[in-house]
Amino acid sequence: MKNVILLAVLFLTITSGKAQNADKAKALLDEVYNKVMSYENIEVNFKYSLQNEEAGINQETRGDVTLEGDKYLFDYMGSQQLYDGKKVYTIVPENEEVTIEDKSTDSNTITPSKMLTFYKSGHSYAWDILQNVQGRKIQFVKLIPIDTDSEIISILLGIDAETKHIYKLIETGANQTKTTITVNSFKTDQELSKTLFTFDEQKYKEEGYYIIRN
Repeated sequence: MKNVILLAVLFLTITSGKAQNADKAKALLDEVYNKVMSYENIEVNFKYSLQNEEAGINQETRGDVTLEGDKYLFDYMGSQQLYDGKKVYTIVPENEEVTIEDKSTDSNTITPSKMLTFYKSGHSYAWDILQNVQGRKIQFVKLIPIDTDSEIISILLGIDAETKHIYKLIETGANQTKTTITVNSFKTDQELSKTLFTFDEQKYKEEGYYIIRN
């Protein structure tokens, strides 16, 4: 009987500890979310890497994104994507093509406008390791998708403990592909051009681009 009681107490202690860690992780993510939502605009320059040892994949590139509300301008791998609040414009200079389409209605799609807030729902949370990165304390929170059919096993979100800005995202897929995004610079409330999120279709037509409407 004593052993049963001891096991029950141990189980309750572990369960309680996990719940407290989950609450602590969620509270930190709420701080990050509130901080992000307080800015008029955000400019992020980042490093992106994709690794899969079994498939022999090891890719690395850089990109940047400017966000203002739902609008965004995203530069990545030689192409550019613009969302003006109504349409998404994907500009590929190499092919001299512009694709125009409606914003995706798939709530599971991580668009640039969601990249700093996607963690708000759809995951369970756990407190993870604290790292010292060049004098900065980076606290990691582990996110596990609630959807059991998700192609993502887990996401580690590294948060600067002082600024409450996201520093790193490490996503592990079901196929063991690891995607890492590391923030090189994070600027807020910049003076942006009034036409930054405006697509000039005539300009691209004059430059000989092929316009595709989906």
